[in-house]
Amino acid sequence: MAAAGILLALPLAQRTARIAGVVPGHLWNLFVIALFTALIGSRLLLVAINWRDLAEHPLWMLGLASIHHPLLAGAGGLLGILAAIVYARRQRMPLLSTADALAAPVALGFALEQFGGLMAGSGFGTDATVPWAVTYTHPLAARWSGVPLGVPLHPVQAYAGIAWLTLSILLLVLLPARRQAGDNAGVALMGAGVGVFITEIWRDWHGRGVLFHGVLDGPQVAAVLFVVSGAVLLRERKGARFEERIGVSNA
Repeated sequence: MAAAGILLALPLAQRTARIAGVVPGHLWNLFVIALFTALIGSRLLLVAINWRDLAEHPLWMLGLASIHHPLLAGAGGLLGILAAIVYARRQRMPLLSTADALAAPVALGFALEQFGGLMAGSGFGTDATVPWAVTYTHPLAARWSGVPLGVPLHPVQAYAGIAWLTLSILLLVLLPARRQAGDNAGVALMGAGVGVFITEIWRDWHGRGVLFHGVLDGPQVAAVLFVVSGAVLLRERKGARFEERIGVSNA
């Protein structure tokens, strides 16, 4: 499912690049570089954490792609962002317009990744009595994700997937109407922050960190930072329109 998200996000990024005034070829390269940096970095971290188990069961290496953990996602995402910034700087890409173009494709990719997590048991939900609760039974789901077996759980990954998909559609609609470069990225950060904060209510906090005596978990703190960062991007800026024109001329 994560691979399907990539295959859909890449061509979508070519369309959003033209709308945002970014060279499509550069955005394609940036997307691929950031993606592989994030994947390789997070997988290497996973190997380092579980090297004893992997040394004893080498074939488990084939299942690493299905494992999702907040620490892995955070570390991989940070590495991917750094790689994207370095490439964008080297190619003289307008950073705000580039972020605008990436917003909807990235949200779409996260949506499919969450649906994949639902099938794998990664990032599982809390105990539930709702009719649409899911129950996991495969031992490897418990081994790698810590999901309890035989217990009805909220399909929180589906909740998050629907939120990301809705955000992606909203960003596609808003992109042509942005007032200044960075507006779409600002909406993306705020929308992602709100979506993550709300869906974490139904997500089990196993391995996610408990802060402020259980008031918030790690991703919710990050969600608050997303909202604040998005609000900063959405403020009126004198140079933003100029940067957007530069991006269009470069395209």
